[in-house]
Amino acid sequence: MQSVPVRCARPAFGQNGLRGRSANARGYAVKVDAALKVAVTGAAGRTGSLVAQKLAQRKEDFDVRAIVRNSSSKPKLTALGVPEAAVFEADISQGSGAAFAKAFAGCEALVIATSGVPVLKPLSLIPVMWAKITGGKPAMPEFSWKEGQTPEQVDWLGQKAQIDAAKAAGIKHVVLVSSMGGTDPSNNLNKLGDNGNILQWKRKAEQYLIASGLKYTIIHPGGLIDKPDGERQLVVDVDDKLINQPVRSIPRGDVAELSVQCLKLKSAVNRSIDVIARNPGDGTPTKDFDALLSGLKANCDYSINSQM
Repeated sequence: MQSVPVRCARPAFGQNGLRGRSANARGYAVKVDAALKVAVTGAAGRTGSLVAQKLAQRKEDFDVRAIVRNSSSKPKLTALGVPEAAVFEADISQGSGAAFAKAFAGCEALVIATSGVPVLKPLSLIPVMWAKITGGKPAMPEFSWKEGQTPEQVDWLGQKAQIDAAKAAGIKHVVLVSSMGGTDPSNNLNKLGDNGNILQWKRKAEQYLIASGLKYTIIHPGGLIDKPDGERQLVVDVDDKLINQPVRSIPRGDVAELSVQCLKLKSAVNRSIDVIARNPGDGTPTKDFDALLSGLKANCDYSINSQM
């Protein structure tokens, strides 16, 4: 399987409602339709907040609901353009879909952007710095997880609860933002936080979503970076083949844009893909996301390191 770079395609314009296209202010080709009601979980996170912001900016296309763990995140979302009344609270660490019932009511799609976040153990930096000073054996920093926010609780049980709640609420399509590396149980990310196995739990949730009967789009981004989006050519493939690329990172904003685009693209339905971005200037920035996804015929193979 070859990686599939996609060059910029000139956006197509139409006047026929459901099947037409328009271009938003940044020149992305998007389907024209009635405003789609979309819930975003993890909306206070570094990637989820960008998804919520992009949806809020496109009021003609989307009606956003941002779900956060607690009310302290509301000012952040309203500053990004999300109406205060559209910000809901639900704690995924409780592992119960009941918390999402009110937020998901009436929604047609869901973007899951929740993830366990490792916390650095400050004292573990001492041997790291000492090794650098003395030239001794390299040491690695250590991480832990906040109480109630381990990968099992957030990336498996929490996402399972969201999928169950989405199905109960009548949501038809779920876009799940996950991570590359899930084919390899020995991936270093699984060692974080005393062998938290974050990629294993993420993969289990992905397989649960696929088996749920809901329409799904699973996105495995490479290393997330805080750089401007819309300036790079995106490359898609499957089964962690992109890990072998010399550059395997992607701006969070590009992941958010891809997530938003997938909500209205037939080529995104029932797809599981990996995605990275080339360096600025290496290729033409991706604007036509339908061409990006249509150009890749394969789906990720979950018989590799299956967790179900």
